[in-house]
Amino acid sequence: MELSSLNAVQNYAASRPATAPKAGAGGIGDAAMGIARDFAATLRETETTAMAAMSGGADPHSLVHALAQTELAVETAITVRDKVVEAYQEILRMPV
Repeated sequence: MELSSLNAVQNYAASRPATAPKAGAGGIGDAAMGIARDFAATLRETETTAMAAMSGGADPHSLVHALAQTELAVETAITVRDKVVEAYQEILRMPV
């Protein structure tokens, strides 16, 4: 069996497309952007509902429901932030 640099390059080139990311597959950045958009949309909907309730255009039940959704979204965002900070601190504690 002959091991030459040309043979290694050809084998690498042949296997490269198998390891390339798929065109439609989103990474963690796309997922984070989607979550951020959903969070912002929840806040906007709650603000709209609150303004409508203050002007008499929405019932109190829908306002309470919107505020509960916002509270859950904020608590989730805080929990995720705390986990990310905790993971970052754990990485910093790793020996080099």
